Amino acid sequence: MNLDDWVTALILIAVFYLLFFIGKLVNDLLHREYRLSYELTERDNPALALAVAGYYFGLVMAIGGALAGPSNGITEDLIDLGIYGLLSILLLNISWFICDRLILYRFRLSDELIRDQNQGSGAVSAGVSIASGLIIFGSVTGEGGNIRTAVAFWAVGQLFLILAAFVYNRVTPYSVHDQIEQDNVAAGVSFAGALIAIGIVVGLAAERDFESWAEDFPAFITVALSGLVMLPLVRFLTDRILLPAVRLSDEIAAQETPNVGAAYIEALSYIGAAFVICWCV
Repeated sequence: MNLDDWVTALILIAVFYLLFFIGKLVNDLLHREYRLSYELTERDNPALALAVAGYYFGLVMAIGGALAGPSNGITEDLIDLGIYGLLSILLLNISWFICDRLILYRFRLSDELIRDQNQGSGAVSAGVSIASGLIIFGSVTGEGGNIRTAVAFWAVGQLFLILAAFVYNRVTPYSVHDQIEQDNVAAGVSFAGALIAIGIVVGLAAERDFESWAEDFPAFITVALSGLVMLPLVRFLTDRILLPAVRLSDEIAAQETPNVGAAYIEALSYIGAAFVICWCV
């Protein structure tokens, strides 16, 4: 890299962190029912820490989509970063409210995070933010697209997250919502892993260069649907191969003390399978 390349890189990094700071301010303004510094330092709230950490990681991925790919010159790169970076902040925060209203719809997420310090809810909130960040990354990456295509792929990606939540609830023998509301961290971790896995599949499916709706949308839907099919299959394989001596549902929901370790294995099984699908499809 020559001096001009270093200067360009430093400018882009500075603008990236400016957008990241704007994303933090937007999130703070939308959640004025609590003060983040007070919750994290005075109340030592681990549930909110999980949710916020997931949001920040999702924010990095979402804004990063505007940086990925070949450079078109510093001026055009800065314009794209500004436009798509601000769009990504907006879409990521809408994703959080979709989680609150349509994914964890049986209770109010902010109450679980603040009043109850429910780490299971924090894990799911983090999972949705990370999954949505990955979807936004794929939606704004690639050549040939525009704001309309980015929003369209993000919207369909959110639909697949909602469908994934429905499928996951159907394939688990316990009520995911009930377990999470009862402060079952293991249930939240497993659910979060499934959502992140869908985010990986959908995000990578959207990442290709855009040619036309007729050519790209069917391929995108096909890959995304493979992620939904993956959920029950991976859960079965994890139950039978990785933990053959026990049943996952018993470890997560039937014991007096839920097995968070088993939940980590299940969550990472989903995430690993998501990468395998993307490499093979």
